[in-house]
Amino acid sequence: MKLIRLLIAAIAITMAFGVTAGQATAKPSIAKQAKKLCKGKKGKAKKNCVKKQTKRLKAKAERERKKELTRPGVTVRTTEGGVPRIVADSWRGLGYGYGWSLAKENICSMADIYTTVRGERSKYFGADGTWMLSGNGIQFTNLESDFSHKRVIAEGTIGKILKMKPPNGPRTEVKQVVDGYVKGYNAWLKQNKAKIQDTTCKGKPWVRNITAQDVWLRFYELAGMAGSGAAVDGIANAAPPLSMRSADAAAAEADDATAADFEQLAKPAAIGSNAVSLGSQSTSTGKGMLYGNPHFPWQGSERFFQSQLTIPGKINVSGGSLLGSPVIQIGHTQGVAWSHTVSTARRFNFFRETLVPGDPTKYMVDGQPVDMKETTITVDKGNGDSETRTLYSTKHGPISVSIQKTPLFPWGTDYAYSLFDANANSLRVVNQFFAFNRAQSVADMKKALQDNQGVPWVNTIAADSKGNAMYADVSVVPNLTDARVAECNTPGLGETAWNLQKVAVLDGSTSSCDMQKAAGSVANGTLPMSQMPVQIRKDYGSNMNDSYWLSNPNAPLEGYPSIIGNEKTARSLRTRNGLVQIEERLAGGGKFSPATLREFIDNDRHYGAELLIPALVTYCKANPTINSVDVSEACTVLENWDLTEGLDSPGAYLGRQVIGNLLSISSANLWTNQFSLTDPVHTPNGLNTATAAVPTALSDAVTYMAGKGIPLNAKWRDYQYVTKAGEKIPIPGGQGGQGVFNVISAVRNSDTGVYDSVRHGSSFIIMASMNGAKCPDVKTILTYSQAATNELSPHFADQTKLFSQHKWLTDRFCVAQQKKSPGLKTTNLNGGAKAVKKGW
Repeated sequence: MKLIRLLIAAIAITMAFGVTAGQATAKPSIAKQAKKLCKGKKGKAKKNCVKKQTKRLKAKAERERKKELTRPGVTVRTTEGGVPRIVADSWRGLGYGYGWSLAKENICSMADIYTTVRGERSKYFGADGTWMLSGNGIQFTNLESDFSHKRVIAEGTIGKILKMKPPNGPRTEVKQVVDGYVKGYNAWLKQNKAKIQDTTCKGKPWVRNITAQDVWLRFYELAGMAGSGAAVDGIANAAPPLSMRSADAAAAEADDATAADFEQLAKPAAIGSNAVSLGSQSTSTGKGMLYGNPHFPWQGSERFFQSQLTIPGKINVSGGSLLGSPVIQIGHTQGVAWSHTVSTARRFNFFRETLVPGDPTKYMVDGQPVDMKETTITVDKGNGDSETRTLYSTKHGPISVSIQKTPLFPWGTDYAYSLFDANANSLRVVNQFFAFNRAQSVADMKKALQDNQGVPWVNTIAADSKGNAMYADVSVVPNLTDARVAECNTPGLGETAWNLQKVAVLDGSTSSCDMQKAAGSVANGTLPMSQMPVQIRKDYGSNMNDSYWLSNPNAPLEGYPSIIGNEKTARSLRTRNGLVQIEERLAGGGKFSPATLREFIDNDRHYGAELLIPALVTYCKANPTINSVDVSEACTVLENWDLTEGLDSPGAYLGRQVIGNLLSISSANLWTNQFSLTDPVHTPNGLNTATAAVPTALSDAVTYMAGKGIPLNAKWRDYQYVTKAGEKIPIPGGQGGQGVFNVISAVRNSDTGVYDSVRHGSSFIIMASMNGAKCPDVKTILTYSQAATNELSPHFADQTKLFSQHKWLTDRFCVAQQKKSPGLKTTNLNGGAKAVKKGW
């Protein structure tokens, strides 16, 4: 009897919470079903019955199959914060529910994105208008964007990739998700297009049905964001000498490039992140915990959308995805949680192509002339106008005259430069996240990395219910070891680019310097996992956008190719803030709990201020007048400041202004103690008040604030906010460059001095305690809300208001939790998912 009771309990739990991937019960075959329906009959009667029932069941199955292809049953439970919990019976159904839910809250944003990837911005928004791939922060003209995107279409890139076998081509299940996504998006649009009230896209001709190619183009665009996506103008404007679209480019010589030119190749500020994975030795639960916070744009195409995707027995995953991505990119399953941070590794390199004298569209390889590939493209500029260009490429990639808006690679009479983007020839990125979505442990995550090698430009940080913590920079990087660069890099421009920014410019005139397939790599020209940093521990791993070196200072990662990142160099103030917080929490045997994990974001700690303000206060107390400016009040305000960027922290505005001025001073002159390899977490430190610019940093801050009429004890509640539907919502947090962990890169109004909008910063934040339970203890917040640009949606600002108060959403992973959600809304699409009738 006891055994029977246990079995009944187990069945009840399974019905309530579901089973993990691979544990679904197989449906009986049609033959078995027919025999069961004819049970009791004998002889000819049974034979006829079985025949009849078989025919009926086959017809029913065919009807269901056709319906599943076009109108799959899906149930969407929308919980607080506007989070759709999508339950489906098939991969197409899962995509259908996601496409429907995303269009419902973000139709104008999505229509804009698909207009972009089709190369139609000039037609609808004007050729001279501008477009920004907000994830890399680089702005281009609409015409440049159109030529760049139409090149991908004209060359049939997506079609070629779709024919590849996995992992380079998408898996069958992923294709089905995309097919369903298209149908769900279009179904919502068909029912609601006439009802759209958002003036951004109401009645606009560019709001129209999408195709599967549009969706793949969006994935392709995201994967190339740190490669060809940074060379949109360079590719679009590249033309042979005497026909250069940029008049001064032909006259320039590449070898004239200076170190100052390459300073612009530093990583764009629009992307970053913090993430910490905690193992069993560091948590109160003895299980894994994860803190993840990508610092991504608050406007534009690279915003996150939060959802949960469930097919019983196949997938159950919750988290956030960049707009237009029907897979979870940061989130958790029952057993593992993960996040990502932008990696320091380069995603591209150049080839210097030696041109045939007198013919700049031919290049030499091993002493033989080779024709460049020509792709002629016409862009509709609207109003009956159009423009046609011919773009060129070599076997190494498209010709580009610039990268990140920096014209470093002129197409002259001797040389042209082609761009190799390591992400350009596959859609492994989709398979990669699909595999993560089905993982249940750190071991599964590691295997997914090995099998797919498709993470495009980020580190992966994960923790599981077994108490494992992982850091990995297994991402798509050109196969360029230091030895290979030494062998094939070109003198002059190549040396400068490599030494300063780890951008290689290889010799394209010899095939021996072509990109090579490495042992263990799934694609030509990319580093294999064996040459990339992976660390799995029981204490912790972390990354705050510095290189892999100090993921865990107790076990530095060293000896990897320089193209991935640097080693034994000073870490950023933000990295040090995170490592110091971990160090302090674990000191003396301390542990992280779910509550203290949230302090990473809630404490608004300003590490730069902790290092610099106390010494400055000592100085100004002894020197109340600096440069004829009375700083005595400012000195008192700084002395009383709690050194955080909280909303109600008097002096936070003054502190940010002062620290910003101080950090403009060179490290050698700012600090008394310089960086030391023996103490990399805590150095440099010590404010050098003997440097004349140090006290001036304070007097200049006082003068600035007086000029704007801002009180020296100003709080962020009054001076840093976003306005949504006419309501000012104060936003806590500060600048990552100053060492603030809760990064908010707000835009300051030059007239008033008020920070009245947010460019990028904390976005989809996840705090996960993988406690081994069926329903993990997970808190999330999407800082700008699910429908960030749709003022008419109830989810336009709801989560933003919660973030303002440092409040969190409970991630309602289990059905029982979802049904208790305040304001729960359930939508059954095409009759709803059958799984719901079985307890889902």
